[in-house]
Amino acid sequence: MGYRVVIAGATGNVGREMLNILAERQFPVDELAVLASRRSLGTEVSFGDKTLKTKDLDTFDFTGWDMALFAVGSEATEKYAPRAAKAGCVVIDNSSLYRYDADIPLIVPEVNPDAIMDYSKKNIIANPNCSTAQMVVALKPLHDRATIKRVVVSTYQSVSGSGKEGADELWDQTKSIYNPVTDVPPKKFQKQIAFNVIPQIDVFMEDGTTKEEWKMMVETKKIVDPKIKVTATCVRVPVFVGHSEAVNVEFEDF
Repeated sequence: MGYRVVIAGATGNVGREMLNILAERQFPVDELAVLASRRSLGTEVSFGDKTLKTKDLDTFDFTGWDMALFAVGSEATEKYAPRAAKAGCVVIDNSSLYRYDADIPLIVPEVNPDAIMDYSKKNIIANPNCSTAQMVVALKPLHDRATIKRVVVSTYQSVSGSGKEGADELWDQTKSIYNPVTDVPPKKFQKQIAFNVIPQIDVFMEDGTTKEEWKMMVETKKIVDPKIKVTATCVRVPVFVGHSEAVNVEFEDF
């Protein structure tokens, strides 16, 4: 028995990767709907050896569909996810919108799979920040063995985390360095990203941390243990794909 699955935001980098992984892992899909905004309506995407044409997210009826993977950003998610959930379709959201809602589970399957049962409160499951996800997978077995007291983490995050615009900006700026005739000023990032590192991801908050750093602190507490103290420094690096982290962990026990 397979599932009726929806991909919302199928034409974006994340949506396309979702399609690739579903096909690669031979997820039991009986029927698949790929959705996009009206500006991308009709765009074709690949799913295994099939080519699918996108449908309009704004008018799509989620009734009768089992699950919807959302990769459309917080603004669109806020509009369409409750509509899908109300229709009985379980929403798995990739944006930051629902991560801090006490009634919505924030899930990393290798870490807190039991928490997924709380999805029934709103029919929505949240997916954590990418840097948080990779860190808590390493922290969970250590915490179970010796109880983590404090974590100090530095992340070095590729431009893939900022989407296609970020990757394009790195590519164009790198080319312009070797071709002085062209000039590519920063648009997606605060400063030139080519041959540079930027110690700012997302906006600055009142206490001087960035929102990316705040996300790592809050999400780790929600996923692993609220007692863990977390200090994070998040840096954007001129790499197309692949985040790195340096993590220092202090334990209660030996």
